Amino acid sequence: MTPPPTDSRSRDPELERLGERLKRIRDYLGMSQQFVSDNTGIPRTAVSDIERGERRVDSLELKKLARLYRHPISFFLADEKEPDAGEHVLSGFPRALAQLTDGDQKAVLEYAEFLRFRRAATQEEHAAAPPEDPGPVR
Repeated sequence: MTPPPTDSRSRDPELERLGERLKRIRDYLGMSQQFVSDNTGIPRTAVSDIERGERRVDSLELKKLARLYRHPISFFLADEKEPDAGEHVLSGFPRALAQLTDGDQKAVLEYAEFLRFRRAATQEEHAAAPPEDPGPVR
């Protein structure tokens, strides 16, 4: 485990960005740090340290977190400050959103982003899975 930095100037901005993304998604999904710990095997204190950018995440931990959060690993590691929620918007979507409050519009966008990342995570899992055994050849 990496010791905590002595002051905020010594913090790694990439660790902070990763931690912020992990926390934002965990909060959006309504998961507690204890729930994350129970479902990943990562100690709750480590989850807290990771979210604050005070602890590095090893590749297996990030894989577990991405799987639990249903987001592709690449989302958490993206260089952009705010990864794009989508490159294309359906033509009728803005009209439908216009009838909603600002808070509801934000919730719809966050949910659409969650669905997109869930699909990408599923595709990542399928690509990484070993091929199924077709059984005996006759």
